[in-house]
Amino acid sequence: MCSASISTNNLTIGYDNHIVQRNLNFALHNGEMVCMLGPNGCGKSTLLRTLAGLQPAISGSYKITNLPHQQTASDAPSVAMVLTERLSLENTTVHDVVAMGRYPYTSFLGGLSVIDEQVIEQSLAEVGLSGTTHSFFNDHSDGEKQRTLIAKALAQESAIILLDEPTAHLDLPNRIRILQLLRRVAREQHKTILISTHELDLAIKLSDRIMLMTPQQGIQVDTPANLREQDAFTLAFGMDIFNPLD
Repeated sequence: MCSASISTNNLTIGYDNHIVQRNLNFALHNGEMVCMLGPNGCGKSTLLRTLAGLQPAISGSYKITNLPHQQTASDAPSVAMVLTERLSLENTTVHDVVAMGRYPYTSFLGGLSVIDEQVIEQSLAEVGLSGTTHSFFNDHSDGEKQRTLIAKALAQESAIILLDEPTAHLDLPNRIRILQLLRRVAREQHKTILISTHELDLAIKLSDRIMLMTPQQGIQVDTPANLREQDAFTLAFGMDIFNPLD
């Protein structure tokens, strides 16, 4: 396992001076997919938005380090974020959506270079959408739209990808495919992938580690097996989620 790509030091998060979680200390690594689980309102989305730089921390700090060798902090954004909103983009092609991920690299006039176009095509191939470049985004299924947004994040070439409920609105086969895709990307491209999700069973089966968040009581980051052995899921959710009929 590589050195930490994200590390926090007594990070306190919230909004409008309302503290959601305080004194968070954890480290995430290149090449791993971590699924963040926890009850509604415990701060999963707030943490993602803070790490993505979309809202300030209340106190404490976080650090982005040890980027992949082909990337430095000066030539690429360190973090890409995929939100869960159900998008409707009229008269917008799949190519246009993925090309948005190249904006940090484009010229002053926003033109796409040959390299940009190659990255766009490669990103679509990574998510299984080759040949859809000129089709309209709105003509695709929810699962294909979500894969297009993941391709946009890949085209940004960030070392870290944060995803907020990427399997929302999807049926079971597509939920599995999306998490399998993200797991493969983490391994093959040595990216750090952090996913907020309610997909408990899939997260336990597919993630390298689980970030288990408990309201006002911090987080634990460990393997699914270790967390289950410690009965951490029961403490976090207030019930035995593995034996709901007992």
